[in-house]
Amino acid sequence: MQYRGLGSSELKVSEISFGTWAIGGAWGNVNDKESLLALEAAIDSGVNFFDTADVYGDGLSERLLAQAAKGREDEIHIATKFCRAGDIHDPATYSEASVRAYCEASLKRLARERIDLYQIHCPPMSILKDGSVFGVLDKLQQEGKIRHYGVSVESVEEGLFCLEQPNVRALQVIYNIFRQKPLELLNEAHRRGVGILVRLPLASGLLTGKFTAASTFEADDHRRFNENGESFNVGETFAGLGFAKGVELADQLRWIAEGRGNMTRASLRWLLDHEAVTCVIPGFRNVRQVEDNLAAIDVPSFTEGERERLAAFYQEQVHPFIRGSY
Repeated sequence: MQYRGLGSSELKVSEISFGTWAIGGAWGNVNDKESLLALEAAIDSGVNFFDTADVYGDGLSERLLAQAAKGREDEIHIATKFCRAGDIHDPATYSEASVRAYCEASLKRLARERIDLYQIHCPPMSILKDGSVFGVLDKLQQEGKIRHYGVSVESVEEGLFCLEQPNVRALQVIYNIFRQKPLELLNEAHRRGVGILVRLPLASGLLTGKFTAASTFEADDHRRFNENGESFNVGETFAGLGFAKGVELADQLRWIAEGRGNMTRASLRWLLDHEAVTCVIPGFRNVRQVEDNLAAIDVPSFTEGERERLAAFYQEQVHPFIRGSY
């Protein structure tokens, strides 16, 4: 396992880390026993950083992380998020009283005295521009409740605005072969010493190459109930592509797996080849998926010619079909 600095902070995190949305819910059926085995497999393989949120399974993901990291709290870094348990458009959700309550609840579920990275969970631009939430986070940091803070953003515009905030240490962004526009944000963050956590690196599974046009999803899976942005930002599902178009485009990318095992490993390797990326945080539901994701560490990097080919593919074939502001 290789470790990269989280921006200008003192944290060194595994370049392949994991997100825990899938083991909390909204990705179909989950099994807590399998989730814990997968978490343990990741930790035993050198993964020292996990991303979660208070709303993933109504706190389930945080509780599972507490179990998996018990006794190794100093070694395992956890990033969690807040605000989506309330009305994200209501300024009261970001008041000191509210944020403090969210923070204390997460600390209790995580069985910790301090959160390593506390992130605002995709807030609207109006809240970011108001700015008062950053003052609240500064206060919690001074009190030792949080080590560092950052923002999970939906768009390049939001990310660039957050980079102007002096104590933002990390941005979490959607970035993958199907969503390459954020590269300009990644480069600017790198220049300013701000860490980048890449979420949805496999475009909700499209970039694994395992789906066909006939694939279906369970009723409680966001890939079924949010394909067109019915419940939250459309970019959070299939990178903003419609499923049928996404499958069609993924079929055109099967060449990336040549010499790299499969499309999953190749897609993660493409991300890790960017120096601005601190870590990728793919989801998982079992040990097999953890092991497959971790295998990306050892596959060959992309050549300059391959990178140029993928950039052209994005501009010509993918970008016109992406929905949602980003």
